[in-house]
Amino acid sequence: MTPANCPRCGGRLARDNDTGRCAPCQAAERDRLSTPPAVPDSFWAHEPLRAALAGRHLGQVIRAYRHHPYHGRSPLPQSVVAGWLGITQAQLSRIENGPALVNLDRLAHWATVLRIPPGSLWFCVGPISPISARADGSRAAPDLGRRTLLAGIAAVSAGAGLVGATEDPRPRRIGSADVTRLNAVLELYRSVDYECGGGLLYREVDRFAESVYRMLDWSHSPGLTPRLVAAIAAARQLAGWTALDAGRHADAQRHFAAGERAAMSADDAPLAALIRYSQAKQLQHLRHNQDALAALRLAHAELGSRATPAVKALLWGAEAASTSALGDHRRALAILGRASDQFERMDPDREPTWMAFYDRGELLAQYGRVYRDMARQVGTHTAKAVQSVEDAIVAFGPANIRSMVLNEVGLCSALFLADEPDRAVSVGVRVVEQSRALSSRRVVDRVVNLRRDLGRHRHLPAVADFERTLIARAAATV
Repeated sequence: MTPANCPRCGGRLARDNDTGRCAPCQAAERDRLSTPPAVPDSFWAHEPLRAALAGRHLGQVIRAYRHHPYHGRSPLPQSVVAGWLGITQAQLSRIENGPALVNLDRLAHWATVLRIPPGSLWFCVGPISPISARADGSRAAPDLGRRTLLAGIAAVSAGAGLVGATEDPRPRRIGSADVTRLNAVLELYRSVDYECGGGLLYREVDRFAESVYRMLDWSHSPGLTPRLVAAIAAARQLAGWTALDAGRHADAQRHFAAGERAAMSADDAPLAALIRYSQAKQLQHLRHNQDALAALRLAHAELGSRATPAVKALLWGAEAASTSALGDHRRALAILGRASDQFERMDPDREPTWMAFYDRGELLAQYGRVYRDMARQVGTHTAKAVQSVEDAIVAFGPANIRSMVLNEVGLCSALFLADEPDRAVSVGVRVVEQSRALSSRRVVDRVVNLRRDLGRHRHLPAVADFERTLIARAAATV
């Protein structure tokens, strides 16, 4: 085959053909912008694709796929392939050029969308949704893979003597290594929370937090007490956070209160501030923004000189969101300016390890939230709302799936406010499906709440259909 031949069928191209495809092949693939083409087996033997598959980097596989000669002289645009995969062009750029993905659900889903032969993959393509719908519309249990993962973490905890396999572990003398193991198990649970949502693991983390709380009565050296108490406070914070995400608000309040007492007992003011921040997020979700502001300001006051730049930025970002929700948008933007100043001063090596989740995406998400509030009131700033949320989505790491989905919900709202109903519905349909793959009641509540911003577009058939989808989604969670 020469450059003068069609790369799809091998037919000779006319001299004035500058498309890289013969007319019959162009006609056969008019719909390639809406769905991936059915490619021949020889497609996957192309050397750049073979090398990318051998390197086990799906981002590089997608890039090689886009640049395959089969598609013509010009590569497929990122925006087209991103649409197939249900993500934005900016997200796809990040995936192609960033570190290799390890999320099995995404790997399996995207491999299926692109019709990559299973024999060419380094992982097994099986069921990909952790929560599937039953015939009656209710949700099925999490998939076996994630149950197995949680069972593995529980086994690690039991093997370390932190929890019992069938009953409470027998008291013993504990040392510094036990506290290190405790914190390591917490990091494992946090990673699952970011990816799957709190509903999946609340019971596991609740049991873990209650079990390690009893370790205070075990024999240990007095010098170890502050570290042990701080680790127990962190376990309570995570248990409260997963309870909040699962919609178990009374349980969340109970864990937050216990965690706050433990953090103050350990004289760990930054950790106490994180717990107050978590309480404020719960109050914001319940629309008690005055109470949220009180919790955040108390956190600031108790921190004093021990506040690090990241913790300050975290608290001020949340304070700006509540201030904006109460209608004081000018002050909210001023507070966000302070948060941005502190963010630029961050040194990850000098921040608490549990602040690793806080990145530019979290800060930009708060800007998007404030600008959306402003757009609802005066009808301006919609462009800034859309841009802030799109930038936040790009900034989030690929492992932080829940935050990405929450901000896609924010993007859908911003697009409705910006009078772009077609784009809004496209994003909205995607997030409805994404919400089914997360065991997060908080995400579902935010998705259902999209109805408040589609009002003036309700007369459009596509928007009316989307609203009916939201109503059905709400009914399925009751």
